[in-house]
Amino acid sequence: QVQLVESGGGLVQAGGSLRLSCAASGRTFSTVNMGWFRQAPGKEREFVASIVWSSGSITYADSVKGRFTISRDNAKYTVYLQMNSLKPEDTAVYYCAAADVKANRYWGQGTQVTVSS
Repeated sequence: QVQLVESGGGLVQAGGSLRLSCAASGRTFSTVNMGWFRQAPGKEREFVASIVWSSGSITYADSVKGRFTISRDNAKYTVYLQMNSLKPEDTAVYYCAAADVKANRYWGQGTQVTVSS
């Protein structure tokens, strides 16, 4: 099992920035990749960004390319999401996710990000 704890959400004006953090614990040695998803009210959960733990290979959703940056701290088993130039449509609950070598998916509890216009 892998446990994920997120922090860093909040309320920000359009054009502003926020940084989300996600700390993993438990069987972290089995983690293959970590990333972020988000779910806006009335919408399905969608992919935002991910990073392969061993290689550092990164993938972004088209909607956040150039504005969001995912990074990791190997020693702390923590992944970050720096969000710049935020837009009202970025408003959502952001979830940290991890996948292990057996393709099990783990989720954090979610953190609210609200962008006011």
